[in-house]
Amino acid sequence: MDFGHKKLYINGELINATDNKSFDVVSPLDETTVATLSWATKVDTLKTIDAAQKGFLYWSKLSVEDREEWILKLRDKILEKSEVLREMMMYEMGKSWKGSEEDINSITNSLAFYSEEIKNKIDIPIADKEGTHAHKIIHQPVGVVVAFLAYNFPLLNLGFKLGPALAAGCSIILKPSEFSPLSAYMIGEICEEIDFPKGVINVICGDVEDVGIPLCESTIPKLITMIGSTETAQKLMEQSSKTSIKRFSMECGGNAPFVVFADADIDKAVSDGVALKFGNSGQVCVAPNRFYIEDSVFEKFVEKFVQQVKEIGIGYGKDEEATVLMGPLANKQSLKKVSDIVKVAREEGGELLYGGDRVEREGYYYEPTVIAFENNEAKILQQEIFGPVAFITSFSSIKESITLANSVDVGLASYVYSSNENTLRQFTEELEFGEVHLNGFKYDIYLPHGGIKNSGIGVDCSVFALDDYLIRKRVTKQL
Repeated sequence: MDFGHKKLYINGELINATDNKSFDVVSPLDETTVATLSWATKVDTLKTIDAAQKGFLYWSKLSVEDREEWILKLRDKILEKSEVLREMMMYEMGKSWKGSEEDINSITNSLAFYSEEIKNKIDIPIADKEGTHAHKIIHQPVGVVVAFLAYNFPLLNLGFKLGPALAAGCSIILKPSEFSPLSAYMIGEICEEIDFPKGVINVICGDVEDVGIPLCESTIPKLITMIGSTETAQKLMEQSSKTSIKRFSMECGGNAPFVVFADADIDKAVSDGVALKFGNSGQVCVAPNRFYIEDSVFEKFVEKFVQQVKEIGIGYGKDEEATVLMGPLANKQSLKKVSDIVKVAREEGGELLYGGDRVEREGYYYEPTVIAFENNEAKILQQEIFGPVAFITSFSSIKESITLANSVDVGLASYVYSSNENTLRQFTEELEFGEVHLNGFKYDIYLPHGGIKNSGIGVDCSVFALDDYLIRKRVTKQL
């Protein structure tokens, strides 16, 4: 597959980098080059910032209805181009064909959802106790937004930022990951095709020194938002705060616990656990890493879990849609990281129950892997895996399982399975995670998604995400 040469999208135009610098996109499916990108210079980045500021001055003055018309026009064109967008995601980061549909649904649902939800952001009156003044809170767009995106869901991540930004009246600079930039660059092509207002959406990618740092250090952007690791968020916040006070909305890494009690529906817990852990090859921030199973059903759970893992199909392509759950890891660095994690886990006493090695074929494939620990305090359990590896250990009491679940410095998603309402209530109150899923799980655009502790600040999805892109201004008038 060859997707050709992709250009930067700046100020409504598709352009090459000022020095014609390019970057090869290597597919994790077979390690071949599938496209070249224009690779932005610092000059291009400064042009982008200037374009975004001009775009904001125009876009923020449009009525909600006019913005909605443009947003839905973009949504419709994305749906029209969905076939090639899905193919791009498959080749750029190894996403399964079925999995690529989630990205398309997410970005289009986000655009539609926020174009409606912004209409509910009406003025809020505040009663004056003395009756001498009239007060109200009005909402206005925060300004230029810079969005740094992770590679694991190229268009889902993009959509979670693009939808609320556009609806709120902000312009946005999209900086995709160099590991999955193709579909983001095509969003630029789509914007150019439909003559989307200039400067409102911009798509660039390049080296940190030429793109990342200038975007952060500029005083023009008012919100820095990101989906990625905690370490990356810390760097962005540090760099951004050197020159001006900015807002931050950061969805960072997680290390989700998956707690199963003896009174749970074990078969459902197993099926949910396998789907959550190995979907997208484990490259999901809410994927469970640490499976804590009550000791009386530990062997039963593990036996069923391993059996389902053995049935996971590995590969890619539309023809394999019915059997494939897992494609490759997205890049060579991820393959090495996962290999190193498995090595350390075994050195720390983990028992390899299944998998544990690279798949013998072209591409960055790693076997779905299950490792059991007798020591539920092994240091490796503190590390987010972001790959197809499940760590399983046991517990003997509610208190112990809550302590183990909360033993990490991140807090994004968590999962608990039990038929005892008191147990579920206790976990709801005591788990230190932004999301607590009980006896199942659900994610959708209307449900808030965000973490606590080192898993970030702000919210993606739901009406609450709009608060990151809007300022509240108090207006007081003397009567």
